[in-house]
Amino acid sequence: MRLNSPWHPYLPPGDTPPAERLADALAGDIMGEKLDAGDRLPAHRDLAWRLGIGVGSVTRAYAMLERRGLVRSVRGRGMFVASRPGRSGHVIDLSANMPPPMFGNRALARTLGRLAHTVDPALFNVYPPIAGHIEHRRIMGHWLAELGVDMPPDRLLLTSGAQQALGVAASVCRRIRTIAITEELAYPGMLSLLRQTGFAPHGLPIDRHGLLPEPLDRVLGAHDHGQGVLYVTPTMHNPTTATMDHARRHDIVRICRNHDALIIEDDVYDCARDDRLPPLVTLAPERTFYVNSLSKTLSPGLRIGTLAPPARFMAAAADALLNSSLMIAPLSYAMMAQWMLDGTATSVRRALRGEAGRRRELAMRILGPALTPPAYDAFHAWMPMSMEQAADFVSAAAREDVRVTPLKPFIAGPGPCMRGGIRLCLGPATLPDLTEALRRLHHVHAGMQQ
Repeated sequence: MRLNSPWHPYLPPGDTPPAERLADALAGDIMGEKLDAGDRLPAHRDLAWRLGIGVGSVTRAYAMLERRGLVRSVRGRGMFVASRPGRSGHVIDLSANMPPPMFGNRALARTLGRLAHTVDPALFNVYPPIAGHIEHRRIMGHWLAELGVDMPPDRLLLTSGAQQALGVAASVCRRIRTIAITEELAYPGMLSLLRQTGFAPHGLPIDRHGLLPEPLDRVLGAHDHGQGVLYVTPTMHNPTTATMDHARRHDIVRICRNHDALIIEDDVYDCARDDRLPPLVTLAPERTFYVNSLSKTLSPGLRIGTLAPPARFMAAAADALLNSSLMIAPLSYAMMAQWMLDGTATSVRRALRGEAGRRRELAMRILGPALTPPAYDAFHAWMPMSMEQAADFVSAAAREDVRVTPLKPFIAGPGPCMRGGIRLCLGPATLPDLTEALRRLHHVHAGMQQ
């Protein structure tokens, strides 16, 4: 071990157990490449003595890191930093909105090894129920309860990612509604789904607290009672990071009730969870289709989403799910259950929140006032600018070998969009690559202001 290692014997203060704080601190240094692959971690007793904690806490912290594949144990020699994926190429991609990789080869191999001894062969020998096996829905229900959404398992549908859940919700709503409303900038995947199901999305203005209530009230009032459906992302809106405060959430629900409008709530950004801000489904369960996913909170490759429709639409949603013809792979079900039951999922979710915070601080430090300060920690950020500047910025960033997402796919229409900007995805790149990309973008932005 290098005695001058950039992570010194310091344990951040906090209310969480010492093992979790130590694991988070070490994970941050490993993800940030302050520790190199092959670096040896201190012996359990030595580190425990230096930090003033129990040896058992160090043992548990190292075990958490090993489950995530960040370290590896070598019998008789100690614990070492595992190899991390290198840079993907010359162009630094900030266009894909996903968390950083948290599972290495060893973590996946360990999970698959356990599954070989514990998985039920029946998972692979029969078609799963349309809504998912009840035991897996129960596990997902416990996961959602930790996010403030208390939903019984028989009210949950498991889907192949959030995209399928959104498609099912849109399909059900299209049978009984004619008007689809969303923010003027919205998730392109959902805009495409709405158009495929026959809706013409109607985008409405937003501010830093999300969708404005007055325009929503006017648009719903201009159509027959009970004709509208609202698609909305209340927390860390994609792409602008706007987050509805408590009052705004109640206003939106009140207006939807007054006009008997349905709500599709996209709540995939768990890293931003704030217990003070209730999900819309808890305020209006009778009209809200609630969507969540593990792709943004555990791993992009774990394509398991969940849809909680209003009780009266449960049968219709199950029919739409059947007709979508996509099925979750049995192995994904088994891995979800294993990670949630052995504590890996909770550990990774907590670590991702810490990593999101580090990357948010990095972006704010480099881009400063060019960036809208995000309300919470997640893996995307927003640079406001005019529509014309946004188009120029994409081209200028490409000349600096940084890929960012063009604004056009986010525009809901049909009228002119009042907000322009660039979404930056902070998750996929390594921290050194992200740092370099943000510096290049700072240079691009400064040049455009001259």
